[in-house]
Amino acid sequence: MKGIQKLAGISSISEGLIYIVAFVYFGAFWSYPADGSPVEKMTHLAENQLLFSMIYFLMYVVFGVLLAVLVIGMHERLKHTNNPVVTIGSVFGVIWVGLVIASGMISNIGLAHAIDLMEASPEKALDMWTTVSVITESIGGGNELVGGLWVLLISAAAIQEGWLPRRLNYLGYFVGIAGIATIYPDELFTEIFGVSQIVWFIWLGICLLTQENANKSIQPTA
Repeated sequence: MKGIQKLAGISSISEGLIYIVAFVYFGAFWSYPADGSPVEKMTHLAENQLLFSMIYFLMYVVFGVLLAVLVIGMHERLKHTNNPVVTIGSVFGVIWVGLVIASGMISNIGLAHAIDLMEASPEKALDMWTTVSVITESIGGGNELVGGLWVLLISAAAIQEGWLPRRLNYLGYFVGIAGIATIYPDELFTEIFGVSQIVWFIWLGICLLTQENANKSIQPTA
């Protein structure tokens, strides 16, 4: 279990850093012509396809793989409690992994197909990309219900077990509720979920790694 806890800690910190990269990229560098014509919008996407696809691959596929490691690590650490909250939470964690990875794959493949339609009809190409974006946002980009439930339930199980700092678990409650609130179509809740989860992921990762090192330091020597 100690090995998976270390991997889970590294994965958790990495996920927080991925969130930061995404916020910086879309906040400072992404200049999508929201009020432009279909030709302008699709031209912008085509010109930035490689970088955009790489960012989406990082945000969704890589994030999803790291999330899988964290979900397994948290489950392994808490499963001995035989608490049904752990089992239910882990199920939502696994579902979240699948939705996140699927979102990234759908987005990148959908963008490639939309760009291929540009020459025939920029309007149809944009319609296709809009549909792809709605699907991506619905299952893993803008609706964070499943992720919120995982964080909330795992935090509840951890606080019942007396594991992890109490304030971290209370932050997990806040993150989880913010994620559940994203079922209401307002970007504010998604942004609150994302920003608060950066802190939660990094703090959780540090705790997991610190506990791992502490366990090693108290092991008896032969």
